[in-house]
Amino acid sequence: MEVTSIVNGIIIDHVPAGTALKVLEYLKINPAKTKLALIMNTDSHLYGTKDIIKIEDEDGKKTPAIDLDVLGLVARTATVGIVRGGKIVEKKTPTLPEHVVNILTCRNPRCVTTTERGIDQMFHLTHSERQEYRCDYCDEEAKL
Repeated sequence: MEVTSIVNGIIIDHVPAGTALKVLEYLKINPAKTKLALIMNTDSHLYGTKDIIKIEDEDGKKTPAIDLDVLGLVARTATVGIVRGGKIVEKKTPTLPEHVVNILTCRNPRCVTTTERGIDQMFHLTHSERQEYRCDYCDEEAKL
């Protein structure tokens, strides 16, 4: 299988194998309206297998903004390469965010965020090794 290189755009590499579609969903990238290539379960020297997401920006003017906090939450091992003129000009590595807003949803039926409308879903990192987040309002553990 051959996937050609992109001239302008973004390459999200080292995405955990089988999670590329979930990453697109969390990043709010619509595959029906975005010129992209998904390479799933490809070989990786570092991880065994991985997914790669290539998002092309034909005119080089409207490269989608990638929320590194969201990416750090759903694909902690991923790297983001910014491509201009066929070369990677910048490489970014997401980190696990200390606090997230409106990315996770509280599952506690008694939490104020599930009973009241218009309240932001806010979670804080309590244990980085286990990637454990808890609701700011009721302290319920979030499920990723």
